[in-house]
Amino acid sequence: MKAINTSALSDNREEFVRIIDSVLTQAKTMGASSAEADIGAGAGLSANVRKGAIDKLEYERDKGLGITVYIDGQKGSASTSDFNEAALKDAVQAAVNIAKYAGRDECAGLVEPELMAKEVPDLDLYHPWSISPEAAIDLAIECEQAAFASDKRISNSDGSVVSTYSGINLYGNSNGFINGWNWSSHTIDCTVIAEDKNGMQRDGWYSKTRDYNDLESIKDISKEAARRTVSRLGARKLSTRQVPVIFEAPVASGLFSAFITAISGGSLYRRASFLLDKKGEQVFASHINIREQPHIKKALGSAPFDNDGVATREREIIKNGILQDYVLSGYSARKLGLQTTGNAGGVHNLLIEPGSNDLEKMLAEMGTGLLITDMIGFGVNQVTGDYSRGASGFWIENGELAYPVEEITVAGNLIEMYKNIISIGNDIDRRGNVLTGSVMIDAMTVAGE
Repeated sequence: MKAINTSALSDNREEFVRIIDSVLTQAKTMGASSAEADIGAGAGLSANVRKGAIDKLEYERDKGLGITVYIDGQKGSASTSDFNEAALKDAVQAAVNIAKYAGRDECAGLVEPELMAKEVPDLDLYHPWSISPEAAIDLAIECEQAAFASDKRISNSDGSVVSTYSGINLYGNSNGFINGWNWSSHTIDCTVIAEDKNGMQRDGWYSKTRDYNDLESIKDISKEAARRTVSRLGARKLSTRQVPVIFEAPVASGLFSAFITAISGGSLYRRASFLLDKKGEQVFASHINIREQPHIKKALGSAPFDNDGVATREREIIKNGILQDYVLSGYSARKLGLQTTGNAGGVHNLLIEPGSNDLEKMLAEMGTGLLITDMIGFGVNQVTGDYSRGASGFWIENGELAYPVEEITVAGNLIEMYKNIISIGNDIDRRGNVLTGSVMIDAMTVAGE
């Protein structure tokens, strides 16, 4: 079995640019006032093992083109994974036909040419991993076996995975803009099951990076997977109470994802947000600062421009607890009578400014309360801010872990929760687009028995 060859991605860039230019020209010839197109292509490998044997080995190689045309405010879109000339022409014609029958929307259309990215900085996002399937399988088995060896109570496995993917994104429009970048993503994930007289528990750990050289070691991943799993044994329920709560960094990102949804253009122009018309007002505790930093080298959320081709830029979203700006695409900005913030497709590296304490010191500061390490379901009302989710974690007494807890629900309202954030830890989880440490909130309702 051979390693995935991703060098063709770079080799195909010129051909992909030619294809985008061709379909944009065809769209204009067919009567479009303007048009935009994007190409995504890539290749990957995923090796999944369980109890020392191959469970699943997957190769992935895909490509696709999307074309959107505008005819005086009428919009039509089509896509194809076939890049031959006839299929591309059919896709353009389909988009044009759809646009002719679409309703008119005066806000639809390309972003102004002057807002297009003038430069595309190298953000060091492309580090292909030419690992063979045999080597990926061996790594996955090694990680699982190391987790078993860490503690005799690890009795079973839910699988260990080594995966890699490298791709290219290109975007162009009829205002003369065509550009893009190569990218890669690699993951090692281990999930195991522990058992004792009280029953069984499942947990794990993973590492995810742009550069495979930056992945955590097999030793560290397996050790953390085993530690987290064993620590959950003997979990209890809690009686209903009002207590301080710490969201561990890996689950704390969800608090800020709900915030971004609330200040995004789609929620605002639909008037379906608990932060409607709050720009310039205090929505977080006064010590909270949140920035968007789209140009961090190697970061998973980095991008030189957004899905409209607008240059991304570093900016303050929350300063001293006050909402400075929204999250807008070209379309949502027009709907609101504002200007795009370069966020078509979402935010890029949302950094919640950390405090000076690590999780251990935060627990000591809290004294007695709940540490949440896992959450179940999605229970956020984006209109009211009401928050209710299933959770598990640890009961804390005298600043230390007392015992694991499960089958509980934490509830509150995000409007109050944001203002009652006591501190942000310096244990930043960098495995996603929201970069935050653990978050301590003054008080929430914990419902159990």
